[in-house]
Amino acid sequence: MKRVLAGLTALILLGTPLSAGAQDAGPDPTAGTDRVDDIVVVARRAGAPMWTVTRGDSTVILVGAISGVPRDFAWRPEALQAATSRSQRVLYPTVGRASMSDVLRLLWRIRTITTLPEGTTTADYLPPDLQARLEVLMADEGDRWRSRSLVGIGFDLMQMAGRERSGSGADDVVRRAAREARLPGEPVGFVRGDEMVEGLISDPPAQYVPCIAVAIAAAEAGPDGAMARLEAWRSLRVADVLANPLDQALNLCWPSGDPEIAPALREQWRVATQTALAQPGVTMGVASLRLLAEPGGVLDQLEAEGADILGPDWKPS
Repeated sequence: MKRVLAGLTALILLGTPLSAGAQDAGPDPTAGTDRVDDIVVVARRAGAPMWTVTRGDSTVILVGAISGVPRDFAWRPEALQAATSRSQRVLYPTVGRASMSDVLRLLWRIRTITTLPEGTTTADYLPPDLQARLEVLMADEGDRWRSRSLVGIGFDLMQMAGRERSGSGADDVVRRAAREARLPGEPVGFVRGDEMVEGLISDPPAQYVPCIAVAIAAAEAGPDGAMARLEAWRSLRVADVLANPLDQALNLCWPSGDPEIAPALREQWRVATQTALAQPGVTMGVASLRLLAEPGGVLDQLEAEGADILGPDWKPS
């Protein structure tokens, strides 16, 4: 329960815009076609999926980030760092904005959030085959887990799958490089804390059954499955990343599994990319790989609007 509470509180407390402290240096007077091409070439040397979207003299480099990249995992981040430092501006992922009342409400309703409705257990919500597989995975956890919320169980299963929380992914590299270069940047949007808390309180447990299904598969695959996801990301095999059970669990479990959040994030990135394409120079944007490359995601939307997109294939065969 403490681990669940700590995770939920951390997500709600993402209240400060990630661009705080960045200084706007203004347009680079040396920006030109040759310089843009050079930045794009440098960026593609990094071991991370990225796409170049161009319109006239504007270029947006969209970097597909994933969470849980260990610090000792080699993926050539230096090239992405160099490309970021030579861009004109940076787009960061959406952040949460919470008030103190949101946090207090979270704490006040924590029992509702971390446990199933009174008198019910996981067996009341999961199909028998999923319940049986969950019983095997939770064999050493006693009996109290049976009344825990599916949100909390999803977190536990992803930990069993070998999910890392290290800060060595594309998102972290871009942030550090932008700070060092004093680049202007901003999150593409915000999610209100009261909306996130309300979803946790009011969403029916059955909504997270798909989360538990893929989280069980991820836990069964264990660290080997988590490493396969990392290898696919480094090798630019985008469809393989999205097909990985751990990546699917991260998408279907809270907070991404909230039906209100994912569509809003996708639309924020589409609008932010279109806005950046109206400005001269190079904009670096780092977003969730799934948000960019899933069916109907940002790349599909940009392609449908006639954008010129260069980068690895993001559609399954």
